[in-house]
Amino acid sequence: MAQAGADNAAGQSVKDTAARPFSAFERMVAWRYLRARRKEAFISVIAGFSFVGIMLGVATLIIVMAVMNGFRTELISRILGINGHMVVQPIDSPFNNYDELAKKFAGIKGITMALPLVEGQTLAQGRAGAGSGALVRGVRGEDLEKLKEVSGNIKVGDLVGYMSGEGVLVGSRLASSLGVTAGDQITLIAPEGDITPMGVNPRVKSYTISGVFEIGMSEYDASMVYMPLPEAQLYFNADGLVQSIELFVEHPDQVDTLRPLVEEAAGRQIYITDWRQRNQTFFSALQVERNVMFMILTLIVLVAALNIISGLIMLVKDKGSDIAILRTMGASSGAVMRIFFMTGAAIGLVGTFAGVLLGVIVCLNVESIRQFFSWVSGTVLFDPQLYFLSQLPAEMDISETISVVIMALTLSFIATIFPAWRASKLDPVQALRYE
Repeated sequence: MAQAGADNAAGQSVKDTAARPFSAFERMVAWRYLRARRKEAFISVIAGFSFVGIMLGVATLIIVMAVMNGFRTELISRILGINGHMVVQPIDSPFNNYDELAKKFAGIKGITMALPLVEGQTLAQGRAGAGSGALVRGVRGEDLEKLKEVSGNIKVGDLVGYMSGEGVLVGSRLASSLGVTAGDQITLIAPEGDITPMGVNPRVKSYTISGVFEIGMSEYDASMVYMPLPEAQLYFNADGLVQSIELFVEHPDQVDTLRPLVEEAAGRQIYITDWRQRNQTFFSALQVERNVMFMILTLIVLVAALNIISGLIMLVKDKGSDIAILRTMGASSGAVMRIFFMTGAAIGLVGTFAGVLLGVIVCLNVESIRQFFSWVSGTVLFDPQLYFLSQLPAEMDISETISVVIMALTLSFIATIFPAWRASKLDPVQALRYE
């Protein structure tokens, strides 16, 4: 009697285990339906396309988002590396006490450097008479040493001539287009020159090139000329004056907190602009482009999810007799639904994480991949003359990657619900009638 009770208890335990959601039995059946058989080859091909589609969609999303993040980071670092985070300009009269103001601004907590500046547009000419537009920036020698984006990237020559006030620094692309290098002469022509009885004569003066720098941003490398501040003041008829004072801060995103302190330190009417205002259109366009690309590329994952639906519906039709037998042997409709849910979800799950792995590998080697395809095709991909940067950057963001994973898994799981529900509602009698 006791033995019979024990057997009944053991049988009940086994039955409870089999009926438990996502039990070993349900997982085993789902795995069998995933394995390809000869008569189910077409269904297996659809499942394979679904897997590849989700993998490529997730990988593409991660790669594109990483490259666009890299673009933004590189552009911000290059733009803000040589341009101040805040620009202070006079309102009533020019800055004639710029040394004093620069010391006051530099003493404010959070400001790392105050750079008095004179700048103007000129026409630059080299030895062969070739000309190109150039932006001349007059900067003090001690300030230029602190601009590591420039002073730390001198490819030819040095700062000796510049520090002595007798030489200029020229961007690498500008030097190449003019056919000059360190030690050569460069002629600068400014439209606003000396006033004569015959009118305004352009100001023409030659300078020795002390060094050639390469920031890595083609727009600057092709147009920038750095000149010692006293010489720039004489050249632009601004003796003892500067046009603006650029301020570099520790935390560029917190410039608003420094505005009142700068206004108080100035002790006069000033006009302040920050890097966000000066580049608002540019960075807004980048953000819009990122959002649009995310929505467009999400369609790849959506199409792959639709493939999961079609594949599972065909599998349900093919396995109608199997489902009926399972139901007659005691499997609940919920168990059948979970079996087909796991079958479809496995495709989405494995495809998503394979896509993450592929995306990470490509992001870590994106520049090498670009160089390889350039070598194979014999053409220059991502030409620096057409783009701002000299190499393809990629910067993965953990939160964005997690968002892509969640989105892909959600679409994949949603895609399995309808076919799994249809399987659970299959009538065993109708399915076995013609067997």
